[in-house]
Amino acid sequence: MLTLEAFEEASIKVKEVTQETKLVESPYLTAATGNRVWLKPENMQRTGAYKVRGAYYKISTLTPEELSRGIITASAGNHAQGVAFAATRAGAKSIVVMPTTTPLIKVERTKDYGAEVVLHGDVYDEACEYAMHLAETEGYTFIHPFNDPVVATGQGTIAMEIVQELPLVDTILVPIGGGGLSCGVSTFAKLYNPKIRVIGVEPAGAACMKASVEAGHVVKLPAASTIADGTAVLEPGDLVYPYVRDNVDEIITVEDEELIVSFLDMVENHKMVVENSGLLTVAALKHLPPENKRVVSILSGGNMDVITMSSVVQHGLIQRGRIFTVCVLLPDRPGMLLSVASIIARENGNVIKLEHNQFVGTNRNAAVELRVTVEAFGEDHKRQIVDALEAGGFDPSIVQTSL
Repeated sequence: MLTLEAFEEASIKVKEVTQETKLVESPYLTAATGNRVWLKPENMQRTGAYKVRGAYYKISTLTPEELSRGIITASAGNHAQGVAFAATRAGAKSIVVMPTTTPLIKVERTKDYGAEVVLHGDVYDEACEYAMHLAETEGYTFIHPFNDPVVATGQGTIAMEIVQELPLVDTILVPIGGGGLSCGVSTFAKLYNPKIRVIGVEPAGAACMKASVEAGHVVKLPAASTIADGTAVLEPGDLVYPYVRDNVDEIITVEDEELIVSFLDMVENHKMVVENSGLLTVAALKHLPPENKRVVSILSGGNMDVITMSSVVQHGLIQRGRIFTVCVLLPDRPGMLLSVASIIARENGNVIKLEHNQFVGTNRNAAVELRVTVEAFGEDHKRQIVDALEAGGFDPSIVQTSL
């Protein structure tokens, strides 16, 4: 089903609604990784993610009778918005089943595009089972978010745009959840030029496709645990699995901690908000050998709620040593707090919070506890400040904290 002709047809169709997401060259990531890096910013796409491509193309192929029955799907967020947008544009009713853990922004945006939202299950797979049940009992037309070659063909138009802009691309990094995007991207890339290397990227806590490829058949994970909610899938699609198995050259897994610092990289160096699943390919760049290859990272979406965003920023700053809390015990005498503050100031640390606890022990003359949260330039500067406190006669210790 996934032929060059089908991709060409899909490309023409999706252009009716998609925004241009031209490649963005990244001098910062190029210098950091030893490869020439471009970003495919689907976080800037209509509905905030690439999913509108497959949803719109799939719905464009439905018959009037299928549309009249109403459309139902399941999604952790981005496919939901794509289906809601495309269904409303086609004049069809849409129902979307979403996990109860879906960020509020994705639920509200889905409603804004015209869908009725039903919250069910803790993970995508449970929501999908319920959506399929409703389709069977209520007669709705079910659209699978990834296990559908037509949907995957729509997603693969991303690869067509990449090679049109960068014909000599060596490597494409693509996020993997259930396999629809990686199926479309890798299949088109190999049809266009078998020498293009396609690398899939999964969160380590939900690497169902990697497990399936290694087993030689579709595998269902017992659980998924990752901050990349858009790719927290227990079982890849059996219809797209063979394409991924045959056309994706390698699958890399990344830890959640890598996604956190990647968010900082994108915000500070590219002024882009990219959701955790979309950051998989950014984190994966540091797993590639530095070979001066032309590498494109697909940023699959940017639908992140502000509460998650603030948490990711906070943890990223802590991970990089740019925010830390140091604890010192000191006698309860006038001037001791000033001594600590003076040392930190002399080392160009910026105090952002102080906690002075006189009741840490019964003998205040022996010790009171001072916790100072400091802003630094990074790990080296953090170590410099701690060393200066030690040289000043204090016994500092770093403690885990939140802002």
